[in-house]
Amino acid sequence: MRYRLTFVAGLAVGYVLGTRAGRERYEQLRKSAQRIAQNPAVRNTAESAALGGRQAASKAFAVVSDKVGDRLPGPVAERVRSLREQRAADEDDWGTSNT
Repeated sequence: MRYRLTFVAGLAVGYVLGTRAGRERYEQLRKSAQRIAQNPAVRNTAESAALGGRQAASKAFAVVSDKVGDRLPGPVAERVRSLREQRAADEDDWGTSNT
């Protein structure tokens, strides 16, 4: 109950402060967030993090499917095979994804 009360109190304080700041402050915050998101350094970092995540997920997928692939039921094994084929088609000659 204490956590709910704290949450509701925080929500109320945020609402009051937000309405006092008004639309101008909201627009100012929105524009600064857009500037940060469009910054080339931020975009490059986000893209490299996404690429690293995709590579790690692909490796984990391969390891898990190799270890349990023969113990899966037929339909699940077929789905794993089709996902493997899709993963291979997503990479180009440079080893990057086409997203």
